Amino acid sequence: MLHMTEPLDTRRYLIPFRSLLLPHIVTDTLVIGSGVAGLRTAIAATSTGGGSGGNGMGDVIIVAKDALDFSNTAWAQGGIAAVLADDDSNVLHIEDTLVAGVGLCVEETVRTVVGEGPGEIEQLLEWGMRLDRDARGGLSLGREGGHHRNRIVHADGDATGRELVRTLIAKTRSIAESRGSIRLFDRCFALDLITAGGPGSPVLGAITHHPRYGLQIIWAKATVLASGGAGQVYRETTNPKVATGDGLAMAWRAGAAIADLEFMQFHPTTLYIAGASRALLSEAIRGEGGYLVDRRGNRFMVGQHELAELAPRDIVSRAIMDHLAESHDSNVFLDVRHLGGPAFIERFPGLAALLKTYDLDPVSDLIPVHPAAHYTIGGVWVDQHGRTSVPGLYAVGEVACNGLHGANRLASNSLLEGLVFGGRVGRAVAERADATRGPLQVVSDIRPSERGELDLVDVRSSLRSAMWRNVGIERQGGRLGDALDMIEFWSRYSLDKIFDDIAGWEVQNLLTVGSLMATAARWRRESRGTHCRVDYPETDPSLAVHASWRIGRDEPTMVALPAAQRV
Repeated sequence: MLHMTEPLDTRRYLIPFRSLLLPHIVTDTLVIGSGVAGLRTAIAATSTGGGSGGNGMGDVIIVAKDALDFSNTAWAQGGIAAVLADDDSNVLHIEDTLVAGVGLCVEETVRTVVGEGPGEIEQLLEWGMRLDRDARGGLSLGREGGHHRNRIVHADGDATGRELVRTLIAKTRSIAESRGSIRLFDRCFALDLITAGGPGSPVLGAITHHPRYGLQIIWAKATVLASGGAGQVYRETTNPKVATGDGLAMAWRAGAAIADLEFMQFHPTTLYIAGASRALLSEAIRGEGGYLVDRRGNRFMVGQHELAELAPRDIVSRAIMDHLAESHDSNVFLDVRHLGGPAFIERFPGLAALLKTYDLDPVSDLIPVHPAAHYTIGGVWVDQHGRTSVPGLYAVGEVACNGLHGANRLASNSLLEGLVFGGRVGRAVAERADATRGPLQVVSDIRPSERGELDLVDVRSSLRSAMWRNVGIERQGGRLGDALDMIEFWSRYSLDKIFDDIAGWEVQNLLTVGSLMATAARWRRESRGTHCRVDYPETDPSLAVHASWRIGRDEPTMVALPAAQRV
């Protein structure tokens, strides 16, 4: 029998409140998050911006934790995968996605995303997105790990996410200004989803905190989580500081089903310099011909996989860690010297500028790299329209789990997912015109804790270190159990407290997500995709299932795949 930590199973809200005593805002659709998934959802939920069929629902509020353009999306370098070339096909893109997912992809989801992808690229071009072009004026298509065709569109070489966010924010603002149907609340922290009853009751909106306006309740007919991933739960991560798993933790406390959190994708190549943050070095560099080498200049990926450096990310990350364990080196290197300095700078201007700040010259220097946590594959379990197990609640993007990525995400499928499912979710919430919404009386009564206190900075740092060491690229049952013991101790003295600032709420959310990840990883006794159990090194065909967890239950519910899909 597995155990969730006691505070994890009993805490419904992070703070005490009485809903009717707080300021109210009423909307039709509340979108929590301003990355690609949230913005695309908001656009599709309005009558003028739906693209392919959105009939509009009326008023939409977007709540952004930080600035509107500060998200994992804005940090994305590589690009968007879509079938656009004559020598490519949906069948080939589907096949590459299924292979990368190691038997856990939901094939219906894969077919949907791949099939609707080209239309989303067309829509972005209509909205004014600048995509890189080749010498003939056609879209420049790159290749990344796991892809057997060139199908990655990119912008400004290595700044696709930034240009995508610019485009979507511009479209969102134009709708807001012309019709007033979208309201944008930046630097507004969503604490919890509001329900009239206990976990599993219909979601009626969210309680938020704004530094200027304080606590507010936003009542909505439909609430959409588009809050991104949880990379900050790891010490080594490519994610920005806002990626603390808030949406996952909120959904858990509200009673939604959470699935596949044992699958965290680690990116093989982040800049590894002592004292510096782990800046992502796009996989597109290897797609253009960059090599992975050790300190002696040996290409250690050759012979390990047919695609060598362009093997799926889980394979490359583990190969790097195995090589480091053998060699006792601290890092490996990315070698781009043979690509030619001017060509590299033209293709990757942002990365070239970054390297220059560390006195690294891609013409003559090897670039030190090391894997880091990158993408949260699991999330809130949803159907083909983003509906969760809780009425009134939807999830889209990295916070959601719809089976697209299986056990390992194919490179550049994430922005594609945000676009396609953002459109689908936006159109789905537009159909909830008869749904109920507040204001209603909701009371959260939390007694002050009598237990001792821990330093929050220490808890956050210790948790991230414990997750990296014990729930990282390679896992082992005993160490997963030890990680859960540590998290339970920190939770006993942190999840019982009432905090009044974002730092405290983020730590509580990180502890929740860390516990869920470690519990799921201990339960899955096999190695599959990004989940590598050294004590269970083989893939178990009987575990070709999605494990769905809910608050108050010690064991997961199995979501089996069709027999034809099982590996």
